[in-house]
Amino acid sequence: MHNSTDELSPLTLAFVGDGVYDLLVREYLVRQANRPVGELNKTKVAMVNCKSQAQFASKLMPHLSEKEVAVYKRGRNAAPKSIAKNGTVAEYHSATGLECLFGYLYLSGEKGRIDELFDMIIKLV
Repeated sequence: MHNSTDELSPLTLAFVGDGVYDLLVREYLVRQANRPVGELNKTKVAMVNCKSQAQFASKLMPHLSEKEVAVYKRGRNAAPKSIAKNGTVAEYHSATGLECLFGYLYLSGEKGRIDELFDMIIKLV
């Protein structure tokens, strides 16, 4: 493991952040109600797609520290130039930035901050 989270590539951070964010959404949905797995998955997909993640990212921006904004922008700007399946290229880049931020916070041991940001996202849902 790198000695510093800052040394990891933004796409590596996004790779971790994707898993962190996905698990947060799954945990949130399961705690809401006991529903069939098919219904849970359908609801999860609505929250874990580039369009919704891009919306969440823009709403979080005013609440991010300077460092967090810098990490988000590193991820957004490093997003592969591929065509997103379920959104625009801009939404895909923004979603990658959000995942990069969650990955950075997770690997930095900032679980409390992850929970704060995710709570803000839940209030938007």
